[in-house]
Amino acid sequence: MSQSQVWRTHRQYAATAARWSADRWRKEADRRHTLRADRKPLVRDARRALATARAIDPEGVTPLRHRAERELRTAKRRVPDPMWLFASKTATALGVAGYVWLPTVSVRAWVWTAVAVVAAVTALTVVAAVRGRDTIGLTPTAEETALLKRLQPQHWKEHAEQRGLAGTLTGRPKLTDAGIVVAVRLDGTWTATKLRSAEDHVRSLLGARTSLRIQTKAGKQGGWAELTLRTRSAADGDDLTWTPERRSLGIDTVTGEQVTVPLGERLLIAGRSGAGKSVASRPLLFDASEGESNALVIIDLKRVEGRLWDHRARVASTPHEVIDVTDELETEMLERLSVLPKGQDTWTPTPERPRITVVVDEGAEVMTAADKVTYETETADGKTRTATRSALPALESIARMGRAACIDLWWMTQKPTIGDGIPKQIAPQIGVSICLAVRTPAEARVVLGEDAQAKGWTADELPVPGVALIRDGKRKPDPVKVRYMDKAVVIALPDRTPWSRSGVPTEEAAGTPTLTLVKDTAPEPAPASDGSAARVLKAIETADEPVRQKDLVTLTGLSKGAVSKAVKALTTEGTVVRSLDGYLNAVQGDDIAAA
Repeated sequence: MSQSQVWRTHRQYAATAARWSADRWRKEADRRHTLRADRKPLVRDARRALATARAIDPEGVTPLRHRAERELRTAKRRVPDPMWLFASKTATALGVAGYVWLPTVSVRAWVWTAVAVVAAVTALTVVAAVRGRDTIGLTPTAEETALLKRLQPQHWKEHAEQRGLAGTLTGRPKLTDAGIVVAVRLDGTWTATKLRSAEDHVRSLLGARTSLRIQTKAGKQGGWAELTLRTRSAADGDDLTWTPERRSLGIDTVTGEQVTVPLGERLLIAGRSGAGKSVASRPLLFDASEGESNALVIIDLKRVEGRLWDHRARVASTPHEVIDVTDELETEMLERLSVLPKGQDTWTPTPERPRITVVVDEGAEVMTAADKVTYETETADGKTRTATRSALPALESIARMGRAACIDLWWMTQKPTIGDGIPKQIAPQIGVSICLAVRTPAEARVVLGEDAQAKGWTADELPVPGVALIRDGKRKPDPVKVRYMDKAVVIALPDRTPWSRSGVPTEEAAGTPTLTLVKDTAPEPAPASDGSAARVLKAIETADEPVRQKDLVTLTGLSKGAVSKAVKALTTEGTVVRSLDGYLNAVQGDDIAAA
């Protein structure tokens, strides 16, 4: 082996030993740092207790002061030294011991030389550990290197005042899979909310590019904030194309975990135009339409997304179709609840009566176009009059009671404001919120909660398209990169039989709509009774005096559509008669037999 090869081998061994030593140093330093952070507050508390004891007993003659002094000594002993101080003490102790106990000068010189070598190795290990401690094995880019340097406490302290950030001081920054994270200490004039509003000053101090997302939230302790610079994502390098094998909604950009949203939740999906709302919902729509015990209903007045799914779902794309399908859904819900076994909280989906997911695509359009739909109805004296119907009462009823019947409402909108894009009766029923980029913080608060901004749910700062925040009560405000499901993939999915009331068992035969479309000339099917008809008949029979149809809405708690259908079925069967003045009366058994 040549001399150059020998030196190369020695250098390799030395590099390996240095990396091993640096890794061991980092682990021990982190352990000591954690212990110091946990136990130093106990020392402060013990000092306060001792100060109080000294004020009470200046002479030190009572057990109170003695106990306080003893607790302070114990608290100090439990706080370990920093790693550099521990190494320095160890090297010094070895040197002193060698000087005192070794008799000859030559041996002492040898020991001191060994101590100097150990100190040099320790210093090199400290340098390697400090330089690599904040990267966790990651190699910073040129941009991240510059940001890490400017986030150092010394640099921040020198430039904070001139940038309008006096009273703040950074801790030691760390490079993670999700970017650079640093804690910021705040004095009494600063809060996390105020620091968030000073983002432009922070960006100027760091010299960060305008497109770099900076997230500010409250720290783990009072008087601290946490600053995150999203220079990278844990989802980088992953294939985000949707396939049957990769059926998750997306990938968490901080942890890299697969993110899924289970069926059975009431969802709100919001995002401004171009944020990728339709693409983000496609994996969810696939799950809702896959399997014998799942059925999908899509209300899409824009006629774009619903058309892609019409081979797997029932699609309502006109106001009259929306009225019809919501009437059927409400009737189905009431029937399921009426036959739900005693002691059972939720319906058990079956192929005959599956879980139904109702998706309202662009809720603002539905609220406008399906609110006053013109129908023609026939009065008791045979005359025809024009009436208006709304789909909103049935949708609100499904939002409130549908979960127990396994009929779940998903509301999608690009205008997330209460009373405009989201009905007031539906908004409180939402269990899971999926928010892509929105235009204003006010819209983000409507979707994610009033405390959204303070806790880091800043959907108005999300990039577009394809990045979302999912708030379900369990997740942190970590962005999710949603999977991309192409239109061609949706069209190529296997066909499924769309859900309809005509396909339910015989005891749930479809009711006949009381109101007919203005343009509908087809003959009406034969009327039939259902669960809502029984409730209406009972209300008529127990009433002290004849009632009008509009009064039954209050008496039964049903929607106008369900009451209208029930009255039509009962009058056709002859169980109920309508007088010329419009009042309804139940026919007694003898009267029916005589008829």
